[in-house]
Amino acid sequence: MDPKSQRFYRYHHLGKKGSVSFQARVQETDLWIRAARNLEKEALESIMTCRRQLEQYIALHPLFLHSLSPLPEDVLAPPLLRRMFQAALAASVGPMASVAGAIAEEVGKALKPLSPSIIVENGGDCYLDQEEEITVGIWAGPRSPFSGKMGLRFTGDRFPLAICTSSGTVGHSLSFGKADAATAVARDAALSDAAATALANQVKTPKDIAGALEWAATIPGLEGVLIAVGDQMGAWGNLQLVRL
Repeated sequence: MDPKSQRFYRYHHLGKKGSVSFQARVQETDLWIRAARNLEKEALESIMTCRRQLEQYIALHPLFLHSLSPLPEDVLAPPLLRRMFQAALAASVGPMASVAGAIAEEVGKALKPLSPSIIVENGGDCYLDQEEEITVGIWAGPRSPFSGKMGLRFTGDRFPLAICTSSGTVGHSLSFGKADAATAVARDAALSDAAATALANQVKTPKDIAGALEWAATIPGLEGVLIAVGDQMGAWGNLQLVRL
């Protein structure tokens, strides 16, 4: 399958004048990045550092890879993994549910000194650190009435910020629910990713949306969530929904 057809959303964006977009990929880690200049070399170095930490830790602690529930935090683990432990505990999921967001943030922070504006997308999980306003489109699958029609607008004072999405009907990620899209917004990308996974797990029908939103409101650090199932959608928190 053409890689562009799998990650088509990477090619439906309006880039800021003077910015460049590029891909940085190491094995399963496939990032799309927008920055002031091509920083692929620096991004690859950061990705390899993240992967090395993960692979070395998992070799000694295989439960970290396979657990679907939180694990006790290991204070001797590298900082990247400690953030994943903490996010998993907050969202009541396994630590690997936060891996895409955690890596996106780590790479974004590594590149920020080299570019005033950074966007890092990792399989639909995004870390953004910039000054200008941006609108992020909602994709809930080809049959959803919200896909390509609704977006979330964020003003420049909100960044840095992570916007992560999980789905039980779109993509290949493990989910125990049927949400077409469960999006979580937080400063911490690991928390955003873990919370999106947990929300998608909870929602099997539109009737589950209200309860999932109530749960999200109890999680410290979450700034907002949006859930779409079929023709129903619900949102909570500091979010500005706009029509596209």
